[in-house]
Amino acid sequence: MGIQRAQKVAEAIQKEISSLIIKGLKDPRVGFVTITAVDVTSDLSLAKVFFTVIGDDKARKDSAAGLKSAIPYIRREIGKQLRLRVVPEVVFHYDTSIDYGHHIESLLKGIQEKDEDGRGDSQDN
Repeated sequence: MGIQRAQKVAEAIQKEISSLIIKGLKDPRVGFVTITAVDVTSDLSLAKVFFTVIGDDKARKDSAAGLKSAIPYIRREIGKQLRLRVVPEVVFHYDTSIDYGHHIESLLKGIQEKDEDGRGDSQDN
């Protein structure tokens, strides 16, 4: 039962933080940020928030700094909106899974191109 509650709280936190980034976060360092996942511990004491950023490495670092400085505001708003007895500590982590997916995709395309080139050579003989 605790796991289901943690999952529901994680979903609610994800929606709330996404909404705050769109509407209420005035930090110019925060660019095009997407909250990809939230993991909450079973005792609801810690929320790991995973995000991605459209842009280069500088945009990622700037957005991470902006999000880190906004943690007190985000926790306060989560407490107001979700009415939790104890608001979890919020920690932001850059989600590398999308970058990893792009890397795998580029490797697969490279293999496919090599395979097609190899077939073209064998058909010419």
